[in-house]
Amino acid sequence: MAPVTHPGACPLDCPDTCVWQLTVSDGRAVALRGDRDHPFTRGALCGKVNRYLDAVNGPDRLTTPWVRTGPKGVGRVAYRPATWDEALQRVAAGLRASIERHGPESVLPYYFAGTMGLVQGWTMGPRLFAYLGASRLDTTICTAAARAALRSLHGGSVGFEPETIVEAKLIVLWGANPLATNLHQWPFVQQARERGAYVVTIDPLRTDTAARSDEHVAPLPGTDAALALGLMRHVRDVGAADEAWLAAHTVGWPELSARLDEWPVDRAAAECGLPVETVRRLGDRIATTRPTAVRVGLGLQRHHGAGQAIRAICALPLVTGDFRHPGGGSLVTTSGHHPVDNGPVIRPAGMPAPPARSLNMSRLAAVLTGEADPPVTSLVVFDANPAATAPDQTRLLAGLRRDDLFTVVLEQRWTDTCDYADVVLPATMQPEHLDLHTSYGHHYTTLNLPATRAPGEALPNTEIFRRIAAALGIDHQAFRDSDEDLARQLLADAPIGFEELRARTYARLTGVPVGSAPFADGGFPTPDGRARLHDPALARLGVDPLPGYTPPAEAADAGLARRFPLVLLAPAGRYLMNSTFASLPWHARRTGPPRVHLHPADATARGLADGDAVRVHNDRGAFLAAVAVDEATRPGVAFTYKAYWARLSPGRSTVNAVTAVRDTDLGEAPTFHDCRVEVEPVPAELLTTEPPADRAAEAPADRAAEPPAGRAVEAPAGVAVEGAAAG
Repeated sequence: MAPVTHPGACPLDCPDTCVWQLTVSDGRAVALRGDRDHPFTRGALCGKVNRYLDAVNGPDRLTTPWVRTGPKGVGRVAYRPATWDEALQRVAAGLRASIERHGPESVLPYYFAGTMGLVQGWTMGPRLFAYLGASRLDTTICTAAARAALRSLHGGSVGFEPETIVEAKLIVLWGANPLATNLHQWPFVQQARERGAYVVTIDPLRTDTAARSDEHVAPLPGTDAALALGLMRHVRDVGAADEAWLAAHTVGWPELSARLDEWPVDRAAAECGLPVETVRRLGDRIATTRPTAVRVGLGLQRHHGAGQAIRAICALPLVTGDFRHPGGGSLVTTSGHHPVDNGPVIRPAGMPAPPARSLNMSRLAAVLTGEADPPVTSLVVFDANPAATAPDQTRLLAGLRRDDLFTVVLEQRWTDTCDYADVVLPATMQPEHLDLHTSYGHHYTTLNLPATRAPGEALPNTEIFRRIAAALGIDHQAFRDSDEDLARQLLADAPIGFEELRARTYARLTGVPVGSAPFADGGFPTPDGRARLHDPALARLGVDPLPGYTPPAEAADAGLARRFPLVLLAPAGRYLMNSTFASLPWHARRTGPPRVHLHPADATARGLADGDAVRVHNDRGAFLAAVAVDEATRPGVAFTYKAYWARLSPGRSTVNAVTAVRDTDLGEAPTFHDCRVEVEPVPAELLTTEPPADRAAEAPADRAAEPPAGRAVEAPAGVAVEGAAAG
């Protein structure tokens, strides 16, 4: 049979949501490339996804259910294969036992963006747990602080149209590293530069993007709000505030202007650890350049003052009136522009859905070790790998080891979290199931249809949850909906229909045309259409109603700094997508083993040289890494890449052994970048790590010598840092 090419969508947690072309031969995916006609993908895939078929076709795919026969935490040697019937009966018995002893709220589903697909990730699983009355999951781990801030300021997660950034004359990439985490935005930035735009990156690290920008401004971690307030003060003082636009389309400018009296440029510069002239020069540029586009990354919301930081940064282009112009304004995510609501799909009319408590996913370590009452005694994990990605790893793993905790994991390959499961169920990957994708980085909705056979007995998440419902004796129409039914329900109130997507694969939202300035005349999704520079609703929550500066918790703690003098950031790298690819040889080799980057002054003060083995530690835990000495960071700030798996790392721990369970000022989000540590030398042999015996036989063959089927957009060679404080 001749190979056939099928369109589809990249499912990964990235704002680009690429459309791809998958070539299938005899039921097997054999090639992958970006869709050349898609306006955002433009025929290219990133370095991560260009080798996606290594994951799809890898010999380590899970193809049958597994049940635990030995102790938790020791690996796959403690498990044996099982039939679906046996596995489902075990799942049903475990969930029933929890409900009978402690009530339905003792059951907690834990899921997030292992797939960004709405059908496989956000419908049938949450629907089942809503029916049971299980604890609801507050999905805070990525964008909760930003969502709360944008809801307060704009009424929702909205901003400028990302393709119109080509019209900007000044582009400020604030905590954003598109070359690693938003790659398909970069060609639009480059196009703007070709038209004369000036590009500034604001980031504590000299990232790939910072090194390729016209200017890099490196504030102290967690001081972004102070910088934004100082810039607004300078804009106001030089007479560049757009008073007419502010009066017509915002509320609270007089109050914010009074607040700015407290933030002269010299105060902001001192708080950020920047020269006064650097802040003043950037303020002059913002004051005199229209349009200015402020593209905000998600990494800068990983500290205690995150909500106020997002509010202050996004207030800046309101003050300058940049939303008047195509290519002007601010953008964090485009999520609020997509009219797809999964709430009615999770709790359809006529289906029982008892009220239940909500538990914060970012606090899972605390939830599993005593914070929850009643206790969580059943945990069902899908589209997530919390053993690798959740904070306070040492305490989290102690919770996962509890004898009284029954854990079910739906997975595509054996992860760290699987080591603590009682039952592991094999799940399909993107070419093998139907899914629906919106985007948080552009304005296109995409339908993904199955194109290949699933390996062995792997099933879509949706079908697994239908079967769990049946094993529990649930007989309700809601659990007979097909995946196509679920997709149609998700699109019920959208201007895009299922049949249109089936015919065309993707379609653009109708409300924000390319080249438009969607908020030129106001129309923000607030009750009166005005942006809220002063939000009384925040005062009722005990939060400052004006944009202000909430210092980071640990990074600004002078007392803690005497014991742990380094602020540690954990940015995203170019070849790992959260923890998705960390076990694949090509991705792992490109990323390299764990390293902690130190400024030469910090390395010298500790007697460390490039390549030395070190222990990075604080009171919560420690991880091992090699030292990388460079000037990609400033003195007093260290960084290491996130997303390694503990069981494949030296010492069997990762950076999340030192991160804290602590909430941001808005949104109750995690504070991964608000962390202090010390670094000390250890014997070099401690960095030697061998694959666990139960994994070695499953390691996929290394096909790195073969060129990938598609074209990857790559950063230029010779830049300083792959990762960023974004993502």
